[in-house]
Amino acid sequence: MKHIAYVTDTELIEAVKNGLSKSPKSLPSWLLYDAIGDELFQLIMRLPEYYPTRCEYEILSKHKEDFARYFIDKGQSFHLIELGAGDGTKTELLLDALQHAAAKFRYSPVDISDSVLEQLNKKLRVRYPELPIQPLHGSYEDAFRLLEPATRKVVLFLGANIGNMTLTQVNKFLTQTSTRLSRNDMMVIGFDLKKDPRIIQAAYDDKSGVTRQFNLNLLHRLNRSLGAQFILSEFEHYPTYNPETGTAASYLVSLRDQDVFIKALNTTFHFSQWETVHTEISQKFDLLLIERLLSSSGFDIADLFFDKDHYFCDVIAVKR
Repeated sequence: MKHIAYVTDTELIEAVKNGLSKSPKSLPSWLLYDAIGDELFQLIMRLPEYYPTRCEYEILSKHKEDFARYFIDKGQSFHLIELGAGDGTKTELLLDALQHAAAKFRYSPVDISDSVLEQLNKKLRVRYPELPIQPLHGSYEDAFRLLEPATRKVVLFLGANIGNMTLTQVNKFLTQTSTRLSRNDMMVIGFDLKKDPRIIQAAYDDKSGVTRQFNLNLLHRLNRSLGAQFILSEFEHYPTYNPETGTAASYLVSLRDQDVFIKALNTTFHFSQWETVHTEISQKFDLLLIERLLSSSGFDIADLFFDKDHYFCDVIAVKR
C-alpha cells in the first residue's frame, strides 16, 4: 500500500475530493494520522482528561497472565495480529507475559501510519530479538491477507479503535473478520463504555488544547500534502457527545464564509460560516450492545475484563 501522506496517493486525493464535495462535508479519520498527528496523539494519550489509555493499561497490567493463558490454549502455536498497533506500549505487557510463558507465536503489528509502525518495529526487535515480527503498513482490510486458514489466530483490536466506526461499520467489520477466522480463533477487542457524559466530553476537549491541535492538524496536512490553502485560524475544533446514542464526534467549524483552493485537486471549495466538516467518530458501548454485536457476527464472549471504574472493557471473543 502507498504511504497515504504522499501527494501522489490517489486514495488521499479522492478522499478529500469526495469528502469536501458532500453535504454535510466530512473527511476520513485516517487523515488525522500523519507524522505530526501521530506525535499529537501520543500527547493526547497522556492527558489527564483522556482516560481510555490509562484504563486499558490498568486492565492489561492486572490481567496479562489471564490473557496469555487464553492465547496459549493447550500449548498450540499461534499468529498474533494487532490491528492499529500504535506505539505498542500496552501490547508489550502481553508480549512480556507470553514470552515468560514460553508461548510459541509470531507477531504482526498492523497500522495505517508508516512512521508509527517503523518506530514500533525498531523498538520491538531490540526488546524481543528472538520473536518473529512481521509488520504490515496498511488498513484493516489489508491485514485480512495475514489470516491464513491453517494457522491458529489471535487478533488484537485494542485502544477503543472499534469505536472509530459507526455501528453499521462495526457490524460489517466484525462479520468480515469472523468469516476469515477459523473456529476457536480469538479476538481481543477494547470497548470504551458509556459513562458520565461530562467525562467523555472532556476527553475530546482537553483544557490544554492538544485535541484541538490534533484536529486542526488535519488541515495543516492538506496544506502540506495537497497544496491546500486552509487558514487554520479560520476554523475551530468542536467535539460533541450524545449520551442517547453513545456517539462522540469531532468537527472542524468554519468561522466565516470562505473559499479554499486545493492545488492537487485544482478545485476551490466553499465553506459557509459555521459550516462543519466531520472528522472523527468515537462510539461508546454498553454490555448489551457489545454482546449483540459479537453474537450476530459469529463470536461468543469467553471473558470480559474491566478497569476499576468500569470505564473500559477488554473482551475476549471466540469464533463460534
